[in-house]
Amino acid sequence: MMKCKSAACLRLCLEMNGYDVVEAATGQLGIEEAVRRQPDLVLLDMGLPDIDGLAVLKRLREWSQVPILVVSVRRLEDDKIAALDNGANDYLTKPFSTGELLARLRVLQRTAHPQPAMEVFRSGPLSVDLTTRTVKVEGRTVRLTATEYSLLLLFVQHAGKSADAWTSLARDLGCSKS
Repeated sequence: MMKCKSAACLRLCLEMNGYDVVEAATGQLGIEEAVRRQPDLVLLDMGLPDIDGLAVLKRLREWSQVPILVVSVRRLEDDKIAALDNGANDYLTKPFSTGELLARLRVLQRTAHPQPAMEVFRSGPLSVDLTTRTVKVEGRTVRLTATEYSLLLLFVQHAGKSADAWTSLARDLGCSKS
């Protein structure tokens, strides 16, 4: 993974991983954009030109529970504690790898919007009972090996995801383009 040293690099990394990015050059603009757009999550830099990031964090927490990941060059424990105590969900010190950033964003998404438990997945003639681990096609039970079931479960868990998600899944499985 690479380390981003600019907003343009960070934006590119996020967009390449399926995120819609809206940037705000100042704290005040960031607050206004958050009000207008109601984002799914916020990356907040503490070093803003007009308002301290901690003040922006406090303002956002007055009306929103959006997950907030603070990214900052501030390394002191007191700065991290202040951000977390004032509502940040996580704190990442610059410089950071894009891999760590993306992992932390995935955690925030999982905890902020937990997926309801799915008991039975259905798609066309296929049904997978996730509780009993029963697979049926056109109503007939299909026996799968443990590996086949694990692979099917991955597909079920990622059903409907974008091509970027499938690319990530293939990479996670050790597949690569030849």
